[in-house]
Amino acid sequence: MTIDEQFHSPVRFSIMATLVGLDRAEFAFVRDTVGVSDSVLSKQAGALEAAGYLKITKGHVGKRPRTWYSLTDQGRAAFRGHLDALRALAEAAAGYAAQQPH
Repeated sequence: MTIDEQFHSPVRFSIMATLVGLDRAEFAFVRDTVGVSDSVLSKQAGALEAAGYLKITKGHVGKRPRTWYSLTDQGRAAFRGHLDALRALAEAAAGYAAQQPH
């Protein structure tokens, strides 16, 4: 279990959290769910793609261009590990706090 620096950005963390339960999602869905502009989403998604955590697929629906995002197996594993590390830290902190005199 490791804290992954790729997820320190709240936007990257939110992208991963949005996609973790999905096979893939359209750009607009992720943008609206995360609540960022097109340019911010593109930049942060590009960083996740460069890390090998995100697959970006471009295509068309009819004549309209579309972009889809999906997590790679490596990305899913890294995000799961990150969440496990956060849980372990939170549990350790809660245990420590419970042992302290009030």
